[in-house]
Amino acid sequence: MSPTLSILDLAPISPGHDARESFAASVELARAAERHGYKRVWYAEHHNMESIASSATSVLIAHIAAHTETIRLGAGGIMLPNHAPLTIAEQFGTLETLHPGRIDLGLGRAPGSDQATMRALRRDHSSADSFPQDVLELQGYLRDESRIPGIKAIPGAGTDVPLYILGSSLFGAQLAAALGLPYAFASHFSPDALQQAVTLYRRDFKPSRQLSEPYVIAGANAVAADDPDAAARDFEALRRIRVRMLISRGPSSPHYSDEEIDAFLTTREGRGIANMMKYTGVGTGADVREFLDDFAELAQADEVIVAHQSVTAEGRLRSLELTAEAMKTAKV
Repeated sequence: MSPTLSILDLAPISPGHDARESFAASVELARAAERHGYKRVWYAEHHNMESIASSATSVLIAHIAAHTETIRLGAGGIMLPNHAPLTIAEQFGTLETLHPGRIDLGLGRAPGSDQATMRALRRDHSSADSFPQDVLELQGYLRDESRIPGIKAIPGAGTDVPLYILGSSLFGAQLAAALGLPYAFASHFSPDALQQAVTLYRRDFKPSRQLSEPYVIAGANAVAADDPDAAARDFEALRRIRVRMLISRGPSSPHYSDEEIDAFLTTREGRGIANMMKYTGVGTGADVREFLDDFAELAQADEVIVAHQSVTAEGRLRSLELTAEAMKTAKV
């Protein structure tokens, strides 16, 4: 049986475009996801990346929620060590109050940025160490069971926004299992520990007030197009963009030609970056559907959250539509 599908929108700023155009594209993507039966759309917190517009994640979610009607929306995720738990409880309590029953809160402990940006965010290098305690503090605010006497999230208290633990290593799997929370693995860019982490999570899961049985969301990429050759070309272009972004940080970095990027991809370091997109379905809608079915089985996933990839906003939208249509056809 085909898995439940959701969308991870990385809010990319396409070459030659700006953040405002990225936000407009995200609205259209969420509306399409709503029409085509996807379960949720998540947005991830990133900072100091010229090609990603989702840094103010809760603000973007509010904008998308105001332009959609039924689809669930949330963070995939908020990098909690960058923030005070009370602040996040207030932000997502506000979102849930404005859009009841539609808001998710995925939590990660990575910085979502580089070392210099961490300093600019006033983040302490040891802040990730308190991530488990910060999750519990945040959960307490949202349940109106504050762990700090006299402190209440207003709004937020009593909204009980559902929490999800995000991760790409065994740490997140262990924490999600211990707290009885859903677990989302970032296999769309960090594939290597996927099966080990999910197996550990399912084995050690302890039921909680939020969740009685383990629930796994696994991330994957998709490049679906009407023509499989066009999808393959799009994927190659995307891979070059990914490599260029990772090796060209800062305004003083040199510009690398496509030929130089392709040569770099033959090196050990280049192959390591290419491996980040290991779980990517490329081809027609039917090709991507087959990939996602196989991937869900491999990942033991209850839900697959798909980052539809293309060098254009129109290509991402078409990939979403073709995949959804192929899934519906397979169920008939």
